[in-house]
Amino acid sequence: MRPHVNDAHRRHLGLIALLSVLLALIAVPAGPLARAHAAACGTANVAQGKTATASSTENAGTAASNAVDGNAGTRWSSAFSDPQWLQVDLGSSQTLCEVVLTWEAAYASAYQIQISPNGTDWTTVASTTTGAGGTETRAISGTGRYVRMNGTARHTQYGYSLWEFAVHTTDGGTGPQIPGGGDLGPNVLVFDPSTPNIQAKLDQIFQQQESAQFGTGRYALLFKPGTYNNINANIGFYTSIAGLGLSPDDTNFNGDVTVDAGWFNGNATQNFWRSAENLALNPVNGTDRWAVAQAAPFRRMHVRGGLNLAPNGYGWASGGYIADSKIDGTVGPYSQQQWYTRDSSVGGWTNGVWNMVFSGVQGAPAQSFPNPPYTTLDTTPVSREKPFLYLDGSDYKVFVPAKRTNARGTTWGASAPQGSSIPLSQFYVVKPGATAATINAALAQGLNLLFTPGIYHVDQTINVNRANTVVLGLGLATIIPDNGVTAMKVADVDGVKLAGFLIDAGPVNSPVLLQVGPQGAAADHAANPTTVQDVFIRIGGAGPGKATTSMEVNSDDTIIDHTWIWRADHGAGVGWDTNAADYGLRVNGDDVLATGLFVEHFKKYDVQWSGQNGRTIFYQNEIAYDAPNQASIQNGATKGWAAYKVDDSVTTHEAWGVGSYCNFTTDPTIRMDHGFEVPVKAGVKMHDVLVVSLGGMGQYDHVINSTGSATSGTSTVPSNVVSFP
Repeated sequence: MRPHVNDAHRRHLGLIALLSVLLALIAVPAGPLARAHAAACGTANVAQGKTATASSTENAGTAASNAVDGNAGTRWSSAFSDPQWLQVDLGSSQTLCEVVLTWEAAYASAYQIQISPNGTDWTTVASTTTGAGGTETRAISGTGRYVRMNGTARHTQYGYSLWEFAVHTTDGGTGPQIPGGGDLGPNVLVFDPSTPNIQAKLDQIFQQQESAQFGTGRYALLFKPGTYNNINANIGFYTSIAGLGLSPDDTNFNGDVTVDAGWFNGNATQNFWRSAENLALNPVNGTDRWAVAQAAPFRRMHVRGGLNLAPNGYGWASGGYIADSKIDGTVGPYSQQQWYTRDSSVGGWTNGVWNMVFSGVQGAPAQSFPNPPYTTLDTTPVSREKPFLYLDGSDYKVFVPAKRTNARGTTWGASAPQGSSIPLSQFYVVKPGATAATINAALAQGLNLLFTPGIYHVDQTINVNRANTVVLGLGLATIIPDNGVTAMKVADVDGVKLAGFLIDAGPVNSPVLLQVGPQGAAADHAANPTTVQDVFIRIGGAGPGKATTSMEVNSDDTIIDHTWIWRADHGAGVGWDTNAADYGLRVNGDDVLATGLFVEHFKKYDVQWSGQNGRTIFYQNEIAYDAPNQASIQNGATKGWAAYKVDDSVTTHEAWGVGSYCNFTTDPTIRMDHGFEVPVKAGVKMHDVLVVSLGGMGQYDHVINSTGSATSGTSTVPSNVVSFP
C-alpha cells in the first residue's frame, strides 16, 4: 500500500488545480456557447452506482467501484505504472456530453476519454497531455454504453487515483421511457373462486410438468383472495402456486397442495424446482403432502392440519425448506434426510434422519444432536422474508417485508405484516423475448424487475446498481448467460432483494454467474442488507454449462436465505469436463449470514468462506459424484477439496447443523481427508457437524480437519462432531 502524498504536496497540487480552474474561467467567458452546452448536457450522473472495472487496483480498499459510488471519500487507485484505465458500464447506450474527473493527488497528466458500444471497440472523444488534476470537466460528444478514462502518463510516481468519475448525457440519462406495470404474460394463470374448471386446468399443467425435470415450461398459478373448494393442486417442475392476499389466510383451499413422487417410482430425491407460498390449506384427510428435495420452498403457508414431507410409501426424500409458515398439526419428515425450518410455528415434529435444523421456530423439538439429530436455535439472528406479489383491491403490488432481528415465529400472525408495498407500475414486467439491453435500460431508469415465467437468454450482464431494487421471479423464471458473460451483478449498495429465479449456466464458461457486490466491496449494509432468496444456480442438466464460480458474495451483511447451487450429476451435458465448475459459493464479504444453504458436486470447494464473522444455519452438501479417480480431487497434500472451507485468515465464523455426503460413483475407492476445513481459532466455532458415506461409495477419514471418526463400510451411518473446537 502506498502512502498518501504528503500534506504539503497535496496543498501544492490543490493550488495548481485552483489556478487552473481560475484560468479556465478567465479564458472561457460565460457566453452563449458555454450556456448552450450547459443547457444541452443533463445534470444526472449516469455512472453513479454502475459497474466499474479497471486495469488494476492498488489494493483491496481502492476498487474500481469506489470511483462511481457517489462518495467523495472513497477512491480508485491503480498500480504504479503506465498505461492504466478505468471504465464504467452505463447499462445501456446513452448520448454522452460530458465527463467529470475528480482526482486525488495522484492524477493523470495525459489521458484519453474513450467510449464504446460493447466494451471492446473504443473511440477517443477527448484527450489531453496537460492534465492539471483537481476536478476536470471534459466536454465529449458521442453515443456509447461504456466510458473509459485511459491514462497514459502519471503526474506522480504513484498510480492513477480518482475520487469520482461522473458521466453526463444530453437527456439527463433518461433515454426512451420503458413503461412499468402491465399484464403478467402468457405463463401466469390467475384464478378467482368463480373461475370455471379450476381443477381441470391445474391437472393439465401438472400432466405437462410432472416429469419435465429439464423441460422448458414455466408456470405461476396465482389465486385471488377467497375460498376454493375441492382443490387438489399437484405441483410439478417449474411450477409455483401462490395466494394473492396480504396474509396467507386471505386465500383458503378446502383441499391440498401436493407434491408426490409417482413419476419417479416413489423416490422424491429429484423433486426439485417448485414452490408453494401464501396459502391456507384445510387438507382433505387432515394432512398435506409436500415430498420434495432441493429448491422447493414452502413459504408463508398456513396448514390447518399436519404436513407429510415424505412420498407415498415413504420412499427416499432429500429436502427441504420451510419459512414464515404455520403448521397447526404435526410435521412428519419420515424419510427426509435433512430439513431446515425458519421463523415458523409447528404443532409437533415426529422424527429426524441425519440433520434437522430449526431457527426461530415455535414448537420445534429441543436441541439434541445427534440423537435425535435436532439442531435448534431459539431465534434467527437476522431475517427478512421474501417479497411477494399480492392484490390491493384490483391493483397488483409487491410487498417487501421488513428486516427482523432475533426473529421467532411468523410475520403474519395476529397483526399486519411489517414492511412496504411497491405498485406494479414501478416494475418492468419482464416477459419471454425481453433482451438484456432492455432489462438494463429499465433498471437504469429506476424500475424494479418482475420476471414472469420463462427462459431468458442474456448476452450482457444484468446490472442491478440502485439501492433497494427488487428483482423477483415467478414460476422459476430462468436466466441463461450467453457467450460467457456473468448473468447478474449487484453493486455495493443497500437493500437489494433478489428472489425466486434460476440461473442456468451457458455452454461458454462464465467466470461467475451471480456476483453480489464487486470485488473489494467494503460498505456497511447492516441496517439494510441485500437478500438472496430462493435464487437457484445450475450448471449442466438441461444441457452443457460451465462456470468457474457460481455465486460470489462480496458485499458485507448479505443474507443468503435458501439457495441450491448445483453442478448437475444427471441430465444432459453432464461429465467431469463437460459441465465443469470449480466453486459453488465464495463469500468474501464480512458479516454474511446463510440460512438454508444447499451446495453440491463442485470440482473444488463447494463453499469457500473468506469474509470475517460469517454465519451459516443449515448446510447440505454432496461431493461431486463423478470424480474419475483420487488424483482428480487431490488438493496439494490434502485428499479432496473440503465441502466447506473457512480460510486460514478468518478469525470469526460460526455454523450450526452442517453436513456433507460422498457418493463416488466412478471410483468408490476415493477418500476425503475431511468434509470441513476451518482454522483452529477461538472465534471459529462449528456445531452439529456430520459426514456420511452413501452406501460405501467413497469414505471420509475425518469430519473437521483431523477431528471426528472416519466413515466406513456400506451402512450409511453418519460420523458426527457435536462441537468444534
